[in-house]
Amino acid sequence: MAEIGKDIDKARTLLEAGEVVAIPTETVYGLAGNALDVEAVTKIFKVKDRPYFDPLIVHVPDAKAVYQYAANIPHQAVALFEKFWPGPLTVLLEKKNIIPDLVTSGLDRVGLRCPQHPLTTELLQRLPFPLAAPSANPFGYISPTKPEHVNDQLGNKIKYILDGGECKVGIESTIVGFEQGMPVIYRVGGLAVDQIETVIGKVQVKESSSNPQSPGQLQSHYAPRKQMVVGVIPELLQEFSHQTLGVLSFRTMYQSDAIKKQIILSPTGDVEEAAQKFFSSLRELDRSQVDLIIAEEVPAAGLGRAINDRLKRASSKK
Repeated sequence: MAEIGKDIDKARTLLEAGEVVAIPTETVYGLAGNALDVEAVTKIFKVKDRPYFDPLIVHVPDAKAVYQYAANIPHQAVALFEKFWPGPLTVLLEKKNIIPDLVTSGLDRVGLRCPQHPLTTELLQRLPFPLAAPSANPFGYISPTKPEHVNDQLGNKIKYILDGGECKVGIESTIVGFEQGMPVIYRVGGLAVDQIETVIGKVQVKESSSNPQSPGQLQSHYAPRKQMVVGVIPELLQEFSHQTLGVLSFRTMYQSDAIKKQIILSPTGDVEEAAQKFFSSLRELDRSQVDLIIAEEVPAAGLGRAINDRLKRASSKK
């Protein structure tokens, strides 16, 4: 298994040697490598077993670094940097040639993000290159929000996990781009849509896709290994009463002889608490002795929209 520790210098040394390491962010743990080194980026794809057509997000230490890697930056993007960085926002911009095509899967735009975590901020400041860092999990599986999650999934493939504790947001970053000068959200995430709209006005939200234009757009993603169905839980309890069930609910405790294990995301109805607990709860249900996981959507306000997006894709047929 990988070593877990808080040694930033050790992580930096491994990254400078072309290795990949797991790093903490406020959203989820990332599997990081030198974004300017094709061999290091190739290792990320191999360790995750990630398809090469699914582009990666590049992490930078601050907004000033964007100008090294992106061109023709819209004024709306600058407004977003100033308001929300560091934070759970990725901005899709025209890439400069310094970013390898492998990072963007051959597309002409790169997703850039400045994460909000003191260990990773310091690490990025000490490195002479940005970090490509998708979530530190096998491709398509539940994203990790604790270092132990990373070790369980990838510990036999990497050497070091930088331990930043449990992720505070728990849902991947929101991805914003621009088409013909108009803002587009390609993935709802840890920054709510209405917060973005207070800065740059109305935005279009695109659906997930089998032909992604940005990271995090695939239709089937973030999924447990067990089958999962999303709907009205009382109806699902009746429909699947012959199976042993795991239940993921928003704030309600349900009663049924078919329920083997149940997790409530937020008894108080707080969508931010639900977002923080979402992936770890899904992982716990996936490990339990149940035949099927049933779940319900949460209110589509704030981060609720991002949770519902992950529920939809986690239950999508592979």
